[in-house]
Amino acid sequence: MTQRGRATRTTGRPRGGPAPRGGPAPRGGPAPRGDLAARRERLREVIAPVVDDAGYDLEDLSVSRAGRRHVVRVIVDADGGINLDAVADVSRAVSAALDAAEESGGDIVAGEYQLEVSSPGVDRPLTLPRHWRRNVGRLVRVTVRGAGAPSGQQGERPAGDRQVTGRVLAADDEGVVLETDADRAEWAYADLGPGRVQVEFSRLDELPDSEDVDDDDDDDVEDEER
Repeated sequence: MTQRGRATRTTGRPRGGPAPRGGPAPRGGPAPRGDLAARRERLREVIAPVVDDAGYDLEDLSVSRAGRRHVVRVIVDADGGINLDAVADVSRAVSAALDAAEESGGDIVAGEYQLEVSSPGVDRPLTLPRHWRRNVGRLVRVTVRGAGAPSGQQGERPAGDRQVTGRVLAADDEGVVLETDADRAEWAYADLGPGRVQVEFSRLDELPDSEDVDDDDDDDVEDEER
């Protein structure tokens, strides 16, 4: 069963530990932003091919700090959604790839870190054609930029940004067809800001409960870099 809610698998990946006696002191405090950004790029170099080989899209990769360790969050998706079993498979493949990369090239993330692999939640913005395509049938709220108007419509266009709420009827590489209370129209992505899926209480029974196996860490997470 696929799902459009969020499936999450968390894997503890302890790394580092106390330095040998007489050696350098353990690292503490937040890493410099430049260093963290470089590590994120290195992580992407390792993780992106694994996700691609598994047949999924790497939607986001972030590194944040939780207490004394880092949290590596990987968000993957596919047409039709991704279920928890698939998330678990990707998590194991990514974990193995990170282990291999560290064995051959040293620490990718300094100290201890935790790997979290999940599917996108409904609150993630729709920014790419595939995001819109994967949400056909859903109610979406989106900002229409400037003087943008539906394709093929003539006449005076309202000035300034405005909010449009409509159901996604179709989406391709060029634009999306939305059905609003007033009409049905096609919009080019260039005229739209990020879309936001609207929660419809009448459809809540279609969304499975989110699953999260991370129940041993109550540390507050402070984002350092996205």
